[in-house]
Amino acid sequence: MKLLYFDCFSGASGDMILGALIDLGLPLDDLRRALGSLAIGGCEVGVDRVTRGGIGAAKFRVAALGAHDHATDMALPARPQGSQGHPHHRLAEIVEMIERSALSPHGRGRAVALFRRLAEIEASVHQVPVEDVQLHEVSAIDSIVDIVGTVFALEWLAPDRITASPLNVGRGTVRTAHGILPVPAPATARLLEGVPIYASGPEMEMVTPTGALLLTAYAREFGPLPAMRLDRIGYGAGDRDPAGRANVLRAMVGETDAPASVEPVLVLECEIDDMNPQIFGALMEQLLAAGALDVYYAPIQMKKNRPGTLVTVIGRPADRDALSAILFRETTTLGLRYQEMNRERLERESIVVETPIGPLRVKVARRQGRVVNAAPEFEDCARLARERQIPIKDVQAIAMKGYLEQ
Repeated sequence: MKLLYFDCFSGASGDMILGALIDLGLPLDDLRRALGSLAIGGCEVGVDRVTRGGIGAAKFRVAALGAHDHATDMALPARPQGSQGHPHHRLAEIVEMIERSALSPHGRGRAVALFRRLAEIEASVHQVPVEDVQLHEVSAIDSIVDIVGTVFALEWLAPDRITASPLNVGRGTVRTAHGILPVPAPATARLLEGVPIYASGPEMEMVTPTGALLLTAYAREFGPLPAMRLDRIGYGAGDRDPAGRANVLRAMVGETDAPASVEPVLVLECEIDDMNPQIFGALMEQLLAAGALDVYYAPIQMKKNRPGTLVTVIGRPADRDALSAILFRETTTLGLRYQEMNRERLERESIVVETPIGPLRVKVARRQGRVVNAAPEFEDCARLARERQIPIKDVQAIAMKGYLEQ
């Protein structure tokens, strides 16, 4: 099982996370293709090699077009005429940008769910309707790039499990669009509910809203470094370089022999027969962004002979309140059932198979070290099918032939 561990001894921000993933090997050309279609504006994306506290790290940055001249710069398309600077954006505008991106359909859905979660928290903190929320600290172009870029980077890395250390949030105050606020700022604190945090080091904000959003959405556990065979280490640098502290985020990738193959899960269910079916898509996005492990719908026949939908959500026991709140808020259900169960997961890894039509990934599943299943990654098959103009089923057959021969 491929494990990704974020060591947040100096906090975390969006650019630190993306810088660490680039330092792990994310190809800049691939990132350029994913970001270049956002059309968010006259800026360039670059990566610098810097030193923080004696540690070499990758500093990811977004700057005004022409402000830098680096070989690793990636120009993004200019915004439509009339846009000036880095404006604050409402959720609907950000969703439109994401839908124009080159992320996979799953990646676009994940990115939209992330921003929707943030908008809901901001709306709750500032007591305004969600549609009126301006996301301020995380709506500038650089933060949008950080979030969309990280979604793409984690799809590229494809870890089976992501965990993180407790988060060092920093101390003191931070200047925001709403004035000077204590660290962690209110929206950041809400994002970190249920996560172990502490304060150490100089008086500065160490966990930004973007960093909190990404880590709490992706990390399944927060604690000490799990047992693993270490493969690669990447360092992402923050903007500041305080004396006596390496302001970096460390990302560690390796293989673990001790996956949690049997683990407790929570199963929530409700039946719905009186809701606009268009809402079900948005509901699934919100549940997954809040930490649900799986969400699925099944058609059922209900009392009074009405057709309905059975909503089933699988999550962690600790997330019951958050998942229940979404179901009650976003649907017409008047009640929920829930129970805790155990589930067993196969050990999984993704391997690259060379074929006559190009390389693609095959996901291999094992139980007690023995291969029991293998399947080509559908997105890779769909991409090669488009490029080669051949049926997807033929690409899948070629992939399995290549896997068996390899």
